[in-house]
This record gives sequence, C-alpha cells and structure tokens, in this order.
Amino acid sequence: MQSVQVRDAKAKFSALIEAAERGEPTTITRHGRPAAVMVPIEDARRLYPDDRPSFVDLLLSFPDGLEIERDRTPPREIDL
Repeated sequence: MQSVQVRDAKAKFSALIEAAERGEPTTITRHGRPAAVMVPIEDARRLYPDDRPSFVDLLLSFPDGLEIERDRTPPREIDL
C-alpha cells in the first residue's frame, strides 16, 4: 500500500484517484501518522453498504416497541 503526506496527496490527487481505480489503496498521513485511506470504490461499498437502515427505521424496529414518556416534573428554579 502506497503512503503519501497530505501535502503530496493534494498535489497528485488525480494520480491517487487513478491508482484507486486500478485497485491500489493509498494511505494519507499527517505529521507522519495515518489519517485517511483512499480505496477503490468496490472496497468502500463493501465496507459501507448503502442498504443500511436509517436511524428512524432502527428505532421503529425495536422489539416490543419503544415507549418514551415525557418527564412532567416541574423544572428547577433558576436564580438569574
């Protein structure tokens, strides 16, 4: 896997995209530490599938429903 600094990645961004299209991932470092990885789109789709349910769908699919009651206790007094 190729590794480049952020400064160099900016300068040769098109070349990094072409490398990713060829299936070559690239690690982008900042101050010598890995910060990001540019991977081919197939790898990204496998890692982050688009068919994940939304947060609302997850809440609605909660077993036995989700019962949330509002706390009706009076608020505390605040001295301004």
